[in-house]
Amino acid sequence: MASLISALPSSSSSSSVIAAVRFPPPRSSALSLSRHQQPLLLRTFTGLSPLNPLLSIGFSDCTSYENGFPSVDNGYRFFAMRHGRRVPKLNRPPDQRRALLRGVTTQLLKHGRIKTTSARASAMRNYVDKMITLATDGSLHKRRQALGFIYQKQIVHALFAEIPDRYGDRNGGYTRIIRTLPRQGDNAPMAHIELV
Repeated sequence: MASLISALPSSSSSSSVIAAVRFPPPRSSALSLSRHQQPLLLRTFTGLSPLNPLLSIGFSDCTSYENGFPSVDNGYRFFAMRHGRRVPKLNRPPDQRRALLRGVTTQLLKHGRIKTTSARASAMRNYVDKMITLATDGSLHKRRQALGFIYQKQIVHALFAEIPDRYGDRNGGYTRIIRTLPRQGDNAPMAHIELV
């Protein structure tokens, strides 16, 4: 280590070159520099993470990098208004809700007609229409997407075999919801949902 230090040029010799970084004079009168003063020199690097790097280059009044950047702070997240983006929650957390919709979609495609609550029927209608739309295309990529959603592999293969003939000329609207009497016990509104 001593040999490295001795190999470096000393700061007192007149032949050594000192690197200086000139900064524009600040606008505040407290930090104004005259023309005859020395330029600000960068301090020697003393570690991987100096405590405040802005202080080491002469900005004593700055304490963070955020002084010049506008920021919005409302806690810890940025929120946007969710107008028109309502998702039917079905009284479940997101993972259980997705599993429920996958299950009832699989059962509807298996049986052709099921009885469920009106909220579940209207929520699953979009997913059933999407699976039938995937089947009308019939490509391998669409088949793999359907296999990732529908629980039973045989239903997917039967769906891709039958759907292009049955709904080939139809553009959406593959399901029908028929309201029925409320459920006995909790009086929940019920409905039959069936493939057209």
